[in-house]
Amino acid sequence: MRESGYKACYWHMLEDGRMQCDLCPRDCRLHEGQRGACFVRMRAGDEMLLTTYGRSSGFCIDPIEKKPLYHFYPGTSVLSFGTSGCNLACKFCQNWDISKSKDMDRLMDQASPEAIAVAAEQSGCKSVAFTYNDPVIFAEYAMDVADACHARDIKTVAVTAGYMHDAARRDFYAKMDAANVDLKAFSEEFYFKLTGAHLQPVLDTLRYLKHETNVWFEITTLLIPGENDSDEELTAMCQWIARELGPEVPLHFSAFHPDYKMTDIPATPLPVLLRARQIAQREGLRHVYTGNVHNQEGDTTFCPGCQTPLVVRDWYNIERYLLTGKGHCPVCDVAIAGRFDERAGGFGRKRIPIAIREYT
Repeated sequence: MRESGYKACYWHMLEDGRMQCDLCPRDCRLHEGQRGACFVRMRAGDEMLLTTYGRSSGFCIDPIEKKPLYHFYPGTSVLSFGTSGCNLACKFCQNWDISKSKDMDRLMDQASPEAIAVAAEQSGCKSVAFTYNDPVIFAEYAMDVADACHARDIKTVAVTAGYMHDAARRDFYAKMDAANVDLKAFSEEFYFKLTGAHLQPVLDTLRYLKHETNVWFEITTLLIPGENDSDEELTAMCQWIARELGPEVPLHFSAFHPDYKMTDIPATPLPVLLRARQIAQREGLRHVYTGNVHNQEGDTTFCPGCQTPLVVRDWYNIERYLLTGKGHCPVCDVAIAGRFDERAGGFGRKRIPIAIREYT
């Protein structure tokens, strides 16, 4: 790692002398010294540098359910970290102090990929999650961490908006074991006006995950009152998921709270989440959850065959775990889609900040 940054991939030179970043559909075209919209990828001469490689806004051990992933080794702990910056411009960002930061000095926690993998192993974490801001923009760092983790039999998780170009997408997800993808809405107008991005590349990522990889993935939609919560839009979205991805893909409807540039909109009421869940179930989705609210039914995994409550959660605590073997219903023996151990983890709802030190 050099002082000014790490040599990044995914770019080419244009005939007019500018450098185009090929990581995501923003296609930023850079003159010397300029940074992309994400702020962390910078042109330096005839190279693209990732300025946040090896630097983090903090490390924390979380329950895997917080990502949220409900069908990926329930109850286990995950070492979570992010950097700064983002390639979207969501006006409702819930982590805007990190994702919108242009202050590199806040990235005080430095760690090599090997140090992160060792810390996860010694902390008893089943997995490492790239989260808090979108790992797409620090893809090279995330992929190197993933290699170090896999060498120690530690899983890797991407929490992402899924906004990537094809080549980067193939490389990135070849290193991931699981992902939670934000499907922020099901309209191009919403994406363009409220995120500064486009819907189609996200749909392409979801299709790719389903049909071209073995990555376990779940979907989260943050419901914003009056913006993406109409019956018509939710019905269309759930029909698309059932048709293109299949009914077994878990879908999380999460409650919005006023933040960043959308402080004039009230928090999402529980009835809105329950209505969305009913629509999704009506359209055939079998595992639909509610998030950012206390609703035990909306946190529980039910058998799609006999409706037995198989994984009962209270917030992030596993209150009951009835799955047998690697994820079967004990009543009707239906296999539940996901990645499961014979027993649930017992991490609970703790959140433990940690410091990473280098190991030699």
